[in-house]
Amino acid sequence: MQILGIHHIAIICSDYEKSKQFYVDTLGFEILNETFRAERDSYKLDLKQGNLQIELFSFPNPPIRQSRPESCGLRHLAFAVENIDKYVKYLETKKIEVEKIRIDEITGKKFTFFADPDDLPLEIYEV
Repeated sequence: MQILGIHHIAIICSDYEKSKQFYVDTLGFEILNETFRAERDSYKLDLKQGNLQIELFSFPNPPIRQSRPESCGLRHLAFAVENIDKYVKYLETKKIEVEKIRIDEITGKKFTFFADPDDLPLEIYEV
């Protein structure tokens, strides 16, 4: 038995419309399906870009994520890009604050971080 890959990543947001705009309009994810679940007062948005699928959930009053200082659990999501310098410039045109580009001391590759509307750390890594 073996794991074949990651099927999807689930993200809970605090402001559904703001996060939907960020992941669709800014990061370019395609909407596969959008469902409102009345019994939970919650949206579920299925998104896809390449081989990556994200399930974006909204719930009333979700607890704030612990991210800084770092806490145990999922640390961040990392997206592969072909040209990090161009992608950083693109994010900056969308008024997204991006950290200084760093070099991975093990691989020699460029990477940097930015955040989604709920301060979820997102990384771009040049491949």
